[in-house]
Amino acid sequence: MIPILDTLTVDLATVRRSLRRPSLFAVEVAPHVQAVSDRVFGPGTTPVQAVQRILADVAEQGDRAVLHYTAEIDGLELTPERLFVTDEEIEQARQQADEEVLDAIRLAAHRIEAFHTRQLERSWFMTETSGSLLGQRLVPLERVGCYVPGGRSPLVSTALMSVVPARVAGVEQIIAATPAGPSGVLNPYMILALVEAGAHKILRVGGAQSIAALAYGTESVPQVDKIVGPGNLFVQLAKGLVFGTVGIDSLAGPSEILVIADDSADPAWVAADMLSQAEHDTEAAAILITTSGSLARDVADELDKQLAALPDPRTARSSLERWGRIVTCRNLDEAVELANLVAPEHLELMVEEPHELLGRIKHAGAVFLGPWSSEPIGDYIAGPNHILPTNGTARFASALSVGEFFRRSGLIQMSRQGMLDVGPAAVLLARLEGLEAHARALEKRLVVAGGDADDTD
Repeated sequence: MIPILDTLTVDLATVRRSLRRPSLFAVEVAPHVQAVSDRVFGPGTTPVQAVQRILADVAEQGDRAVLHYTAEIDGLELTPERLFVTDEEIEQARQQADEEVLDAIRLAAHRIEAFHTRQLERSWFMTETSGSLLGQRLVPLERVGCYVPGGRSPLVSTALMSVVPARVAGVEQIIAATPAGPSGVLNPYMILALVEAGAHKILRVGGAQSIAALAYGTESVPQVDKIVGPGNLFVQLAKGLVFGTVGIDSLAGPSEILVIADDSADPAWVAADMLSQAEHDTEAAAILITTSGSLARDVADELDKQLAALPDPRTARSSLERWGRIVTCRNLDEAVELANLVAPEHLELMVEEPHELLGRIKHAGAVFLGPWSSEPIGDYIAGPNHILPTNGTARFASALSVGEFFRRSGLIQMSRQGMLDVGPAAVLLARLEGLEAHARALEKRLVVAGGDADDTD
């Protein structure tokens, strides 16, 4: 079922092509999703065209367009008064919740907060010998939107991973957006996870219309400064198109896992970790690169066996058939080369000496070292963020962090002596660039600074 490639018989260029992922814009839309798009926007409408229409309508019509598309696409009829979760609903969720599950959510929130608190930066200043003061000032963003996917299941882990770092950064208002579905009722654990994480408002709307509402603002939804979080194709396209009006963290594609394994790895554990990502989406990628031919065969057998035991194996099976790969290679050097080419979202080093490989890993969203570091432990409770760069963007992008929620401003306070020391060089550079007004603005100060030594700085 899952393709097995061997670098002894297949050239590396072919293997590389096989591991390459399509761009976000080439992701196939599921037939039932396309059917909804055709009904709402007309036959043959592309996802980009549909998103552009939604964004334009929300920008012009505000709440009315948000409510219209939520009804048409998600089958949920709302009024402006019901866009946000109420205090009564939060209290009702508390009454419905199992205390043991709540304790697990709180433990995860505590560990995520502890990890992200260590990422906090501080404003800093330096005084030069001339008396000039230079520095960097960090200011938390005023208002952010955290998108949390809903759909088939309540992703409470993503609620924590997106909102907790914003709270740690000191964002004044955090608005979470997550789809409620046709019932209009959010899962109680989703509500409580968002409250525990620190969300100030919970918008029960998903899709591109929620991104538009957060980006442009409506009568009921305040405009935010930045939108973060994963989501489906339409959500990511919307984030890309509103960038510039607001900031965004990244454009997240389907989930990915790549495992580098030698003959010390347990094939059942490798297969289980691959399936943990394959079950996300039919476009998810699960890849094993191994130096052991016997492990490759055993993992393939385990995938078949464990797939059959899943309650609903359809998504994972389709994912493995489309984007699953097992590659056997000559040595770990070759395995690392291929992994760096893929730049996976999640990289597991299930080898005897994982730290020996770590220094050679150039591109990965998150790295899991050794057999006990199963990827799902990072999804839920380890502490580092699970909102990660996908689709090869780990070559230049990083996990969501506290730093995403700050603005950095440079500070400059020049003294008179500082202007005398470095101003003439600045004049030369201004004239080199042909900007005479720049040069003259500096010269006016240089004349005064050099002419009266008794003037105060």
